[in-house]
Amino acid sequence: MLATAMRTLSSSGKWGRWAAMKKVGILGSGDVAQKLGAGFVASGYEVRLGSREPRSEKLAAWKLANGSAASTGSFEETAQFGDLLALATLWTGTENALRLAGLGHFAGKVVIDVTNPLVFHPNGLPSLAVGNTDSGGEQVQRWLPHSHVVKAFNSVGNAHMFRPDFPGGPPDMFYCGNDEAAKDSVKAILETFGWNPVDLGGIELARVLEPLCILWVAFMFHSGTPNHSLKMLHR
Repeated sequence: MLATAMRTLSSSGKWGRWAAMKKVGILGSGDVAQKLGAGFVASGYEVRLGSREPRSEKLAAWKLANGSAASTGSFEETAQFGDLLALATLWTGTENALRLAGLGHFAGKVVIDVTNPLVFHPNGLPSLAVGNTDSGGEQVQRWLPHSHVVKAFNSVGNAHMFRPDFPGGPPDMFYCGNDEAAKDSVKAILETFGWNPVDLGGIELARVLEPLCILWVAFMFHSGTPNHSLKMLHR
């Protein structure tokens, strides 16, 4: 369980700052947010999904499926609620969602950035709105200068975000961020969710991490199935 991993890391002194995180706030209400939220609930956390329509039918169904540990609220209520926060919004709505939530509510917190800065095109692959010399992860860190942003969960489809089951062992989940203690906390989450975590370095490495989303989508179009993930082989 995630709570056990947190206690272990706390006792080792690796990230005592984050050991008390018990509540997760996720900005977003789509499939990605709901899948991540269900994973956190299954890992022993209280979870709130933030939405412009927190009383919608689809979120009522999500709450019913996940029990008393699951709740919904406005973006601001969700940002206030979470000890740990995650962004699972469409890129085009991310900045506005942060502002609606109140930037001050993110200060000092770990923020998992699950977004990809995608531009969608009819009958073709998406492209990146920012890339090469900048990234969505870096932009989120600039919008939240007093938070500890860690890019993760952005290189796989939502169906496999929690406890991915593939032949050959657990797949890899690449992540990056500037704060080592915050990254240790996300590493523990990834391990609990069933991933092999691979730390790429600082948040600027989101420039190479975010294009992996397009690679994942390209193979989905080619193969006709979303049932794939990534793994790095090394010796």
